[in-house]
Amino acid sequence: MTKLAHRRMAVAAGLAAVALVAAACGDDDGDSASPSASTSVVVSETSTTATDVTSSAPSGESATSESAASDDASANASATEDASASKTAGEDSATEVTITGAQGREVTLTGPIATRYKSATDAEKKDLGKPLDGDRNAGTRDSGVVYQQFEGGAITAKNGDAGTPAFITWGKIRDAWNVPRAADGTPETTGTNGSAGPLGTATSDEQTQGDLKVTTFEHGKVTFNTKTGKVEVTVNGKVVPSGL
Repeated sequence: MTKLAHRRMAVAAGLAAVALVAAACGDDDGDSASPSASTSVVVSETSTTATDVTSSAPSGESATSESAASDDASANASATEDASASKTAGEDSATEVTITGAQGREVTLTGPIATRYKSATDAEKKDLGKPLDGDRNAGTRDSGVVYQQFEGGAITAKNGDAGTPAFITWGKIRDAWNVPRAADGTPETTGTNGSAGPLGTATSDEQTQGDLKVTTFEHGKVTFNTKTGKVEVTVNGKVVPSGL
């Protein structure tokens, strides 16, 4: 009886062990693995999405930065244009000078004439004297030359464009320049004078070279010797009578 009881107990224990083994094998192959796999996929997708979002952020920041830089460049360009326009307007208004003329009326100098007058020294302004008004004393010639006569001289420029240099001509040199001349520079009563004459318009102010005062013109020069009082006129490389 005792041996039989032990055998039954052994058989029961064996059957219980087999049942446990079978149950363990069923857990490894069951559907519970699918939710785990699904969770793994979801995590993976979430991770990928997060990566994409992260990688797209720099791209978005770069685009914003480029856009901001473009806006800044446009703003700077606009500011530069405004400053340039303002400067040009200021320069235009600065090239007008109104002074009392010899006849007691106001005379307004403009363009290169005004610029040269403003840059003149006090001594030069004193020697020039007051401006003369009237069509014969100021204006623009057919050649485009602009001029303004003063009591003691004249200011002329090749044209009235901004930046064109203007020059002062006076004294004995101006007198010789105003002598009517033929095309070859010889004095002739029916000839032309000044900027319309064979010398053309002035290309320098009066310069001092030792005893000489010299002014150059488009087609020659006029010199005045302060010691001897002699005036020499050269037209196209040829010395001609001064006509004084």
